[in-house]
This record gives sequence, C-alpha cells and structure tokens, in this order.
Amino acid sequence: FSFLQERLRYMLVLLLLLHGTDSFYVPGVAPINFHRNDPVEIKAVKLTSSRTQLPYEYYSLPFCQPTKITYKAENLGEVLRGDRIVNTPFQVSMNVEKKCEVLCYLPNKPVTLTVEQSKLIAERIREDYYVHLIADNLPVATRLEFYSNREEEEKKKEKDVQFEHGYRLGFMDGNKFYLHNHLSFILYYHREDVEENQEPTYRVVRFEVIPQSIKLEDLKADEKSMCTLPEATGSAPQEIDPSKENQLLFTYSVHWEESDIKWASRWDTYLTMSDVQIHWFSIINSVVVVFFLSGILSMIIIRTLRKDIANYNKEDDIEDTMEESGWKLVHGDVFRPPQYPMILSSLLGSGIQLFCMILIVIFVAMLGMLSPSSRGALMTTACFLFMFMGVFGGFFAGRLYRTLKGHRWKKGAFCTATLYPGVVFGICFVLNCFIWGKHSSGAVPFPTMVALLCMWFGISLPLVYLGYYFGFRKQPYDNPVRTNQIPRQIPEQRWYMNKFVGILMAGILPFGAMFIELFFIFSAIWENQFYYLFGFLFLVFIILVVSCSQISIVMVYFQLCAEDYRWWWRTFLVSGGSAFYVLIYAIFYFVNKLDIVEFIPSLLYFGYTALMVLSFWLLTGTIGFYAAYMFVRKIYAAVKID
Repeated sequence: FSFLQERLRYMLVLLLLLHGTDSFYVPGVAPINFHRNDPVEIKAVKLTSSRTQLPYEYYSLPFCQPTKITYKAENLGEVLRGDRIVNTPFQVSMNVEKKCEVLCYLPNKPVTLTVEQSKLIAERIREDYYVHLIADNLPVATRLEFYSNREEEEKKKEKDVQFEHGYRLGFMDGNKFYLHNHLSFILYYHREDVEENQEPTYRVVRFEVIPQSIKLEDLKADEKSMCTLPEATGSAPQEIDPSKENQLLFTYSVHWEESDIKWASRWDTYLTMSDVQIHWFSIINSVVVVFFLSGILSMIIIRTLRKDIANYNKEDDIEDTMEESGWKLVHGDVFRPPQYPMILSSLLGSGIQLFCMILIVIFVAMLGMLSPSSRGALMTTACFLFMFMGVFGGFFAGRLYRTLKGHRWKKGAFCTATLYPGVVFGICFVLNCFIWGKHSSGAVPFPTMVALLCMWFGISLPLVYLGYYFGFRKQPYDNPVRTNQIPRQIPEQRWYMNKFVGILMAGILPFGAMFIELFFIFSAIWENQFYYLFGFLFLVFIILVVSCSQISIVMVYFQLCAEDYRWWWRTFLVSGGSAFYVLIYAIFYFVNKLDIVEFIPSLLYFGYTALMVLSFWLLTGTIGFYAAYMFVRKIYAAVKID
C-alpha cells in the first residue's frame, strides 16, 4: 500500500509539473511599448457563432468603415480558421480617456440601414453571432459576473468573474432584435520600469468591452462627433426592425486602468475562461486506472507466455504439445502475407506520418511555443510537419511492403502519398463548396487551395517517394519462422472472436483514457474556446500509445491461440476500435452540447468529425499494428521450431 501511495505522489508531482508548463509560454510576438498618446490600433478578426459554425468577415455587416480598408497578411493557419484581420475606424490612444465618440458621423445624419442590411443584422443576431476584435494582438473579452452557489453570507461579498470571447452582436427580446451599437472599451496597461528622466512606457495587458444598445434619440451627438450617454436606467435599446429601414448611431468610449499583470502573463485571463474547472480528480483517476489495468494486463500476458514457451520448449513433451491447440501450431502461417499488402502498407505509412506529426506538435506546444498569442501557429505547424513527415511514412511503408513480398514499389509509394491525403482533400473540398455558397470567411480561398495542392505534390509526394525508395531497398523485417507452402485450415471461430466484437472490446480502454481530454478539444473546436492544456494532452497521448499497444497485443494473442493466423488487417482494424467510440461521443456531443439546427452547419460538423475519426483510426491502428508485429516476432523467436 505504501508503494501505491508513493506512486500516486510521484504522479501528482508529475502532473503539477506538466500543468506548470501551461502558464509559461514563448510569446508569438515581442512586447510593444507605448508612450502616452501613442495610437493603439484596434482591429477586427471575424464574426463567429457556435450555432452555425460559419465565421464571417467583419465588414460582411454594415459596420462603420475607415477611409482605407487594409487586411493583414495572414499565415496558413489563420486562413484555414477563417480569420480575416482588418483595420477599424476606432481611434484609441494610450492612456487617453474618451467619454463618448460617434463613428462615421455626419452632423444630423445618422447611419441608415437598408431593409436588406436590417434583415441581415437581425438574422445574425438570431444566429447568436459574436464579434471578435483585437488590440495589440489581445482578443477582446466580455466580463460576466455572477454569484456562485455559495452560502448566503459569502454571496454578498464576492462574485465569480468569467470572460466570454468577443462580444455579442445583439440580443433578442421576444420577437424583437436589438443591436449593440455602443461599445465601452476598458483597456488595462502595465507601467514599465524606466530610468528616472525617461518618459514612462506602457504595455497593454487586457482588453475588455461592455456592449450596450442605446436608441438613436437617447444619444445626444454634437458637431465635433462627441456624444453624451443617457442615464443607465432611463435609456431604451436600439431596435432593428428587419421589415423597414433603420436609423442609428455607432458610438464608443475608451477607459484606461492600471494593472499589476505583467506582459508575460497577460493571456492568463483568457486561458482560464472556460466555465469548466479542470477535473483534476478525473484526469488523475483515468491515469491511475489505465496504469493499473496496463500493469495487470502485462503481468497476465507475461506469465501466460512464459508458461507457453516453457511447455513448447520441453523436448520430452513434444508429442503431447503437438496435439494441444495453441499459437505454436500456426507458426508455418503466421507470417503469410495478407491480401492487399499495398493498401495496408500505405495506410500504415500515413499512420506513421500522423503519429510523428502529432507527437512533435503536442511536445512543442507543451513547451509553450504554439501559444494562442501566435494566431494560426498550431494549424500552420501541423500542416507543414505532416508534409515533411512523409519521409518517415514512406520509409516504414516501403520496408513493410518489401517484407510482405510486394514488388511494385513506385505504385506503392504513389498510393502512400495520395490515399489518405486524397480522402482528406476530397472531403474538405466538398465541405468548402458548401461554405463558399454561404459566403463565409471560413471558406478556404482558391489561391490557398492551390498552394496546399502544390505543398502536397511539391513537398509531401517527393519526400514519400524518397522514404519509400530507401525503405524498399533496406533489408525486410526478418521473420523468425519460415512460411509453409500450403496454407493451414482455420478452425471455426467462437462468436467473441468476431471482428466487430473485437473492435468494441479493444476500443474501451484507450477511449476511457482520453475521453475527458476529448471534451476540452471539442469545446475548443466547436465553441471557440482556447485550448492550452498541452501538458495534459502529452500525458494523455503517452497513455493512449501504451493502452493501444497493450490491447492490440492481447487481441492478437487470443487470435493466434484460436489458431487464426490472419492477423495483419485484423490487428490494424481492431486497434483503431477507440475511433468508433470517438464517433459515438461526437454524436452525443452534437445532440447534447451544441445548438446546431440547420443543414449546412450539421454537414460541416459531421464532415470534420468523419475526418477526425478517420485520422484517429489510422493513428491508433498503426500504433497497435506495430506493437502486435513486434510481439508476434518476439514470441515465435522464443520457441524452438522443428
């Protein structure tokens, strides 16, 4: 028991260390120092909604525009996420207050929205859209204060504060639509230490907004585009009637506050936004359970194997042994090449490519180099890494294809380079056509698509060929026993040796190890949350690799004991069984957590989910296959074959 306590203590320390890596990060940009009165540029990123999953450009709605619209040059990740960063007419200066100022103002001439524009705004408010702005690369957040379920006395003392990304475009009351046309910006600065006679410098450390809806008549505007806000109690909100033209003013105010937060930890506010406290207990619980089960499985398998090998190697009992059933009986067929060896080796090559890419991305992100402050960095890194990992994918696929007595290496290399990426590209292209139809900024522009195709055929394909060539030339894996000329007859199998039963049984343990993390990943993808727990993710990934390998070894052992030697494809399919549970979980998440009702958002959700499930199946199937292959070679090398 004391040993178990010691183990738990070590694991807690490890988890705390891993969690410690979350808050530290290497920022994507160097800090910008501002002097008083320096302009702080406010840019717009996009409009998003978790109900439609379709991002839109900021100026797709009739907001006030600056004299010249300039878009920021974006990296691949930003384009794929649907970010279109653009300048806005807000004039904000460092540490300069503004009570109330009107945007795009002409004296006595408010902004008039046409019927079409009014309809569009009402539609976006109904779809629950949020507007995302940034100041000095910090996203805007709306502060939500509420009382937690504490005792009555404590309630009066403190409120719980949470932050929401962006601000709501508007709100509905009954069947009426109201637009947030006044934005109160609250910016926090940190005063930097400077020499005595130097001008003080400031850094932006937080960017909040309080959106308000104020009726045109209640906003008193003068000739200098200044305005006065009404008293909070007496003002009516600005209604948008979709059946007629609407007149309104867009206004904003700026308030600066000093803050103790240092520039390096300015993202902490955003990263603790999610309303779900990290379930420390459940994560530790899943880790302990998996290690416990893994330990038991390993012990059972090792003890059973030792017994088997000792029995098989007893010279005097050889006659009795041959009459028994067991895995030694199929030694002449266990390395017989399967059907479709080219497709199998191609899929495993893609699995190796994915494995290397995911491992490196999670590790680099855990060190803090892919923080949310460098927008799109995670996506860009993943895309480029997948292309460059083609060398390893090709090498492993080529070597396995040679081992399986394949001869057409050029065709095999082409298959490896195009099979999985082709399916991904095909599904994404079809989904992209639907997004284009909706004029969403989430649609990948045609030039980006051409660039991705060039990367695929210009970087990935040649690298896969290169790896495949060297893998195919290398000595094939040496199998410890010879294969017989005539295949052995396979006895009738029990019901529980069925493929589908195997998939269901094998998927439970790996899925159980990672499903808590899956919730956070889904929230990050579908509900516009930041995901930053890469320390945990790395731990979960290692557990996933261990549990997949072990389950795969157990399943292949049972299969060979039942004298069924067709294990190549079966191991690959069964090891990916947890992907089936991921699909079930994705359907559960869609029904219970998301408020998606329309056809195209649902299509997008299930299209991208299908890609995730396919990739996850390839990843887990590959891990399981290589574990089982090593295991089979080990056990047959350990017995004496006459």
